[in-house]
Amino acid sequence: MTETIKNAACRRIPSLDALLGDPAAAPLLDRYGREAVAAAARGELEEIRRAIAAGPAPASGTAPDLSPAALAPRVRARLERRLAPSLAPAVNATGVIMHSGLGRAVLSAAAGQALDDAASGYSTLALDRDSGKRVSRDRHVEGLLRELTGAEAATVANNNAAATVLILNTLARGKEVIVSRGQLVEIGGSFRLPDVMAMSGASLREIGTTNKTHLSDYEAAIGESTGAILRVHHSNYRIVGFAEEPPIADLAALGRARGIPVVDDLGSGALVDLARYGLAAEPLVRDSVTAGADVVCFSGDKLIGGPQSGLIAGGSAWIARIRKNPLARAFRCGKLTLAALEATLRLFLAPDRLEDVHPIYRMLALTPDELGRRAGNLAASLRKNLPASAAVAVEDGASEVGSGAVPVETLPTKVLSVRSSAVGAEELARRLRLSTPPVFARIHKGAVLLDLRTVQPGEDTVVERAVREALT
Repeated sequence: MTETIKNAACRRIPSLDALLGDPAAAPLLDRYGREAVAAAARGELEEIRRAIAAGPAPASGTAPDLSPAALAPRVRARLERRLAPSLAPAVNATGVIMHSGLGRAVLSAAAGQALDDAASGYSTLALDRDSGKRVSRDRHVEGLLRELTGAEAATVANNNAAATVLILNTLARGKEVIVSRGQLVEIGGSFRLPDVMAMSGASLREIGTTNKTHLSDYEAAIGESTGAILRVHHSNYRIVGFAEEPPIADLAALGRARGIPVVDDLGSGALVDLARYGLAAEPLVRDSVTAGADVVCFSGDKLIGGPQSGLIAGGSAWIARIRKNPLARAFRCGKLTLAALEATLRLFLAPDRLEDVHPIYRMLALTPDELGRRAGNLAASLRKNLPASAAVAVEDGASEVGSGAVPVETLPTKVLSVRSSAVGAEELARRLRLSTPPVFARIHKGAVLLDLRTVQPGEDTVVERAVREALT
């Protein structure tokens, strides 16, 4: 009897042609095309057949509506799931300004407009308007980098790890690169500097100890096989206490005296002094160039706040050699990266206006009082309709710069603390992540913490709605 009922239910499933030919499917065909709708409909019909075969027989009078009109919304939902982008907007309420998992830097409005302009049609990527001849795509950012860093020349790679490989492969392939043991860093994704050097074709020559390396250690290591001296900034950690390293100026002087190029990998790199935001100083690119480093590299998507890229600045002869390396083509940036990077670098020409036009520096400049007012307004609005099991409060907290920049420094902030006796903190955070758009927060001592420093203008209402839905 059960099989008979199931067979009857299966016979009620419309054919693919019947489903596609029904008027309810017409809007789907217009929007998505026949091939995509057919694939989704076929999958939906097959899923219904499997559910009927595996499940209990429906009771009399409870059979589901399997008409084409009833199935069309299910096909639409399947299409939307299939075609929805996995890389989607998100709300960052973690307080980590440059959150690697959430895309690092928030691009400025100027960079966003530059992306739209470059993506909407053809562009002057590598052609000169006056002569009509092909020119280097570096020209879009090289002049800005020269002005902002004081370097003679500059070029760009697709990230700073690529920049490091490109530099070392050009300057020291088949030779030794001298580097302090205290600078053999590992960055995100278990990406280790010794591995980067090995890929460049250079060999590592470790000197000094973890906490102390002297100029004499560099002098003693230089020999016929030396290709370069490399200094690596402690981007994502600090050695404190009994520690010492020679300044880049001393290494540059040694390199000049011995005919060895000196490379300064600054990691995040900075074009403005972070002291104005109450943070410890990150090395300024201009200072390294002025100190005499032959080549300097740093990220374009950290403290610069642009798209992912690796920026290389230095002496014109060294940059010319780097450009001629075949790897430069493999690591080069496309038009979208260059468009956003050019627009971002232009913002630094007016450093006194950065906080008004650059999202990273706007977030750095926010005060606890400002954040407290926003959090207080959000808490007051939430309390109007909170379930009895939930409570919100404004508490002191600490924001982080993130992405390996200023690793031991935090910024005082105010956070919105959300607790519920009905929903655990882990589950509440999960529900926030599953909202649309997803909201990412922190968990601390049984509470979900939302730091409005990294919640962008206009997103407070989005956070409020997500919290309310997650609690109810």
